[in-house]
Amino acid sequence: MAEKQGDFFDDYKNDETALKVNDGVKQPPLINPYLQNRPLRRRTIMSVDEYMAGIEAGDTTILSQAITLVESLSPDHRKVADEIIARCQKIASGRKTMRIGITGVPGVGKSTFIEAFGSHITGKGHKLAVLAIDPSSERTKGSILGDKTRMETLTRDPKAFIRPSPSAGSLGGVARRTRETIILCEAAGYDVIFIETVGVGQSETAVHSMSDFFLLLMLSGAGDELQGIKRGIMEMSDLIAITKADGNNVEKAKVARGLYASALHLFPPTESGWVPTAVTSSAVTKEGLDDIMAKIEEYFSLVQGNGFYVRRRREQARYWMYESINDALKNMFYESEVVEKLLPDYEGAVLDGTMDSFAAAEELIDKYNNR
Repeated sequence: MAEKQGDFFDDYKNDETALKVNDGVKQPPLINPYLQNRPLRRRTIMSVDEYMAGIEAGDTTILSQAITLVESLSPDHRKVADEIIARCQKIASGRKTMRIGITGVPGVGKSTFIEAFGSHITGKGHKLAVLAIDPSSERTKGSILGDKTRMETLTRDPKAFIRPSPSAGSLGGVARRTRETIILCEAAGYDVIFIETVGVGQSETAVHSMSDFFLLLMLSGAGDELQGIKRGIMEMSDLIAITKADGNNVEKAKVARGLYASALHLFPPTESGWVPTAVTSSAVTKEGLDDIMAKIEEYFSLVQGNGFYVRRRREQARYWMYESINDALKNMFYESEVVEKLLPDYEGAVLDGTMDSFAAAEELIDKYNNR
């Protein structure tokens, strides 16, 4: 077939026809030729004391390097990271910070809202850390990590620190080490932490388990507003903000606010004693940002006064203890030599249909326990 195709094109390369076949464009090399012969430089790991000195001094470069260690899967990095986390935990435990989870439907304008509201917060004297979770591709496992490009003003703010992290395939798109990153940021002096999720889904449960205040962003004018109400998300929300309440959308936003506020009253009372409500906001005109900040401050004044703030933090610590155990057991199972050797055969048997998936899993666990 290849020979016939070659003969076909060769017929048009003579001078007896008006048709002409040009040579194809030469493709550039996949690797930069200037980098091919350059030796790779490995980043050296500093001592724990050096990392801690930089973190406590508010050095964002060292803080970023420490977070990279926390997110690393390397056992050597993990050992240093665990010690950094333990020391940061002692520092952060004595500080009353505000951890705010932010989520919303796709297209609601989370990044735009965070930049406007974040600048509003730093303008009041707070230091803000934004932990933006970027979804990882299921095929390539890569992430764009483009939140910094969408928050140009906040990126240049000396009182703000933005850290995009890949979800790395973890449940719901929440980065595996986000909670530890929060502790590092608090030790570095950031008193307000934003945890942004990739969108409405399972990730909200994980973000709720590591935040004090849960802010849900919703759109108006996108059809029946009540269709956007998901019971699980609504029950977790401490405040609903209707975004893009500017221009011709102001009246629609007010109608949506009324619908959501009425719906929130149908849910049972919260453990904190807080009564969730809905407000309108605009990242363009800055309308409503003062109202949102006032609600957040009112919430923290309430929960710190009635003891719910401390109680919730302790419950979250217990939750993450079990999550850490589950994560460690999972890693131990897959890193076992026995499982690593037998797993391809069992996987092949399941794919061939010669073994049930549940039976294969049970046998592998038995062999791991009896190794």
